[in-house]
Amino acid sequence: MKISKQAQRDARQLFRSCSVNGLLDDSRVRQVVKLLSEKKPRGYVEILSRLHRLVGLNLAQRSAKVEGAVAASPEQQTAIKADLEKRYGAGLNVTYSVDPSLIGGLRIQVGSDLYDGSVKTRLEKLAQSF
Repeated sequence: MKISKQAQRDARQLFRSCSVNGLLDDSRVRQVVKLLSEKKPRGYVEILSRLHRLVGLNLAQRSAKVEGAVAASPEQQTAIKADLEKRYGAGLNVTYSVDPSLIGGLRIQVGSDLYDGSVKTRLEKLAQSF
């Protein structure tokens, strides 16, 4: 479905109005969606579609997935979170998981950014170079 430029502008404006101090406020998003569905302005389906996409992209940028070969200690977890918040700002949701196939090191994904310092990836790159 093609979205009109006016609907895109309206969705961006509504998205900006939903953020507080640079962070998306869930209650404001709910209020905006409720108002749009009640008032049903011209092109509201397009606006809701675009707003949904913008909110999804924001959530992806605000979530970080950290994988390690072994479980990280609480001190390491706080250090990793602090470093990620320095780079990406406050309000980051960090999840930690264990993947023994990594052999060693960490694999961190924040939105579309991937930082892969795992031994598995290094071995794969070494094998490809031959």
